[in-house]
Amino acid sequence: MECHELKAVILAGGLGTRMQDLTRLIPKPMIEIGAHPILWHVMKVFGHYGVANFCVALGYRSEIVKEYFANYRLRHNSARIDLRTGSVEISGTDTEDWIVDLVETGALTQTGGRVARLKPHLQDAPFFLTYGDGIADVDVAALYAFHRSHGRIATVTAVRPPSRFGALDIGPDGRVGQFTEKPVSGDTWISGGFFVFEPRVFDYLTTDEDCVLERAPLERLAADGELVAYQHRGFWQGIDTARDVEHVNRLWEGGNAPWKAWA
Repeated sequence: MECHELKAVILAGGLGTRMQDLTRLIPKPMIEIGAHPILWHVMKVFGHYGVANFCVALGYRSEIVKEYFANYRLRHNSARIDLRTGSVEISGTDTEDWIVDLVETGALTQTGGRVARLKPHLQDAPFFLTYGDGIADVDVAALYAFHRSHGRIATVTAVRPPSRFGALDIGPDGRVGQFTEKPVSGDTWISGGFFVFEPRVFDYLTTDEDCVLERAPLERLAADGELVAYQHRGFWQGIDTARDVEHVNRLWEGGNAPWKAWA
């Protein structure tokens, strides 16, 4: 398969407990950078490389995400609405050439369980997967080419931001020797999301609500020699705090958003 033929899975169902002031009414991926949700920015990164099929794993406040996409064309174009009949005529072509599956995966389901519950939507094919709260200028086509080159089940994009995410022990051949959920101190590579998975990854997952992708599944993949790191030295930003939101908004508003490859 070519890069543009893959689906991109985006995890967008978490509670966003670290930013309760901002996520009390909306899921974290719907917090805006500029006039668009973080989720849209993530999708635009993939879209720039021709990926047009998305599968969004929903949970907390899923109706907000559904309403956003259901009314996408209406939000971005002019319209004429007949209040007597309820008919809506949209004038304008500002939209995306995307197909988006919005899948309910449970309000409290952990990341691994969410991915496992998406299996019927992924057609026994390789797929991208990332988080709905992390943006980067990852070259998605190069990432997939790298994944195909090593023939393993999983590729994780490794980045070097502040060390509060899962740490990766990367060997000289690129394979991940150990995946550790809690980071180590110092200058280390960490998980930045932007995974590529072969269908065999489902052998490592369960649909149980408490299945956490970043624990047993990735740890087992690493132990089996099936997890390889794609080292990304460009921009990456996980959006976990209000300060992170302010930072990426300053970049966007100042015209200095490194992830805006589609420009």
